Amino acid sequence: MPRNPAVARTLPSLRRALDQLRARGRTVALVPTMGALHEGHLTLVRRARKRCDRVVVSVFVNPTQFAPHEDFSTYPRTWQADLAKLAAEKVDLVWNPGVGIMYPDGFATRISCEGPAVADLEDRFRPHFFGGVATVVGKLFIQCRPDVALFGEKDYQQLRVVTQMARDLDLGVKVTGVATVRERDGLAMSSRNVYLSPEQRAAAPTLHRALKDCAADIRAGRDLKTAVAKGAATIREAGFALDYFEARHAETLAPVNARDDGPIRLLVAAKIGTTRLIDNLGV
Repeated sequence: MPRNPAVARTLPSLRRALDQLRARGRTVALVPTMGALHEGHLTLVRRARKRCDRVVVSVFVNPTQFAPHEDFSTYPRTWQADLAKLAAEKVDLVWNPGVGIMYPDGFATRISCEGPAVADLEDRFRPHFFGGVATVVGKLFIQCRPDVALFGEKDYQQLRVVTQMARDLDLGVKVTGVATVRERDGLAMSSRNVYLSPEQRAAAPTLHRALKDCAADIRAGRDLKTAVAKGAATIREAGFALDYFEARHAETLAPVNARDDGPIRLLVAAKIGTTRLIDNLGV
């Protein structure tokens, strides 16, 4: 059995552990998670190991990024299984604070973001979300002082927001995106996939298929708006309630009208049953 990594649950214990990890000039990578770890998270851990000498994984289900009607209380929590997976990957330290540590009584500070955080994508449907993400990730960066932090590209708008925040606030962290890890049929791995019924799971890869077909159409020189409309129709026909299917500038997330408007990222969000899925793909 692999040996469990050290676990810190208080700020003093975290600081002592980090001082030991950084001894003799070692570099530290951080992989922020909300637990319920799957192969996508573990891919981030493995990439972190290649980038730095020591790897820290945070496990914290952040209440401030959930609206009252969202699934904070039912979000999957699998601590023992998560710890076993991190042990198998030889993670050096797990930062597992409670809500009272991250948001103690009297906590009154929030990070407010613009730019990619107000691109009229996820923020249109979850206006609270990126303020909660930016605040908790900003705290994690300050607490853990990583040289590198790794995020999956599946949450692409989040990646752009965190990258912008770290740069704008001079946090000294290199934010690195890692390609989305997928099931064999193309479905992006997500902790929320466990909510899908068998019938919904069979339909779910339509998101990735529509993204691929749309990207191929754009690369072939077809009209961008026509290609996007075709992709949106494919998703609706599969039984999804579509929130958005859009082509955006890959860095700023500004709308684009033609292939030559810059590097393009296709982004989609849709609900099947009660489960909301997101995905994206570069053109």
